[in-house]
Amino acid sequence: MVNHQTVEESTAHLSAEDLAALRENLHEQRLFRQEQLRLLGGPVTSRAEDRLRQRAAAQIEVRVKLAASARMVLTDVEAALTRMNEGSYGACHLCRRPVERERLMIVPQARYCARCQQVKEAQP
Repeated sequence: MVNHQTVEESTAHLSAEDLAALRENLHEQRLFRQEQLRLLGGPVTSRAEDRLRQRAAAQIEVRVKLAASARMVLTDVEAALTRMNEGSYGACHLCRRPVERERLMIVPQARYCARCQQVKEAQP
């Protein structure tokens, strides 16, 4: 549970306009990923024999990877929207400091500040 002091400190660097723009961006990403998953879940059709089957197999592999990626991003987007609704949006999950405004404007679903993100990525 996040206390109110942490929430107020973590969102102090984001204006109401910033939050509104970030929320809209997250909603757009959610819709895009949901549509992407809907399209990727459709049947693969192939008319020709071997070559098209091989191509279809490659397309299935690509679809599986794209769907996994879309599900992961959708989960992150929905988690960010939940954090916004709960008032904990913008606080780093590791150090609890505010996530940089510039970072959130580029990656609105970011859970970590740039420093903690680098630490996480450096871990094996």
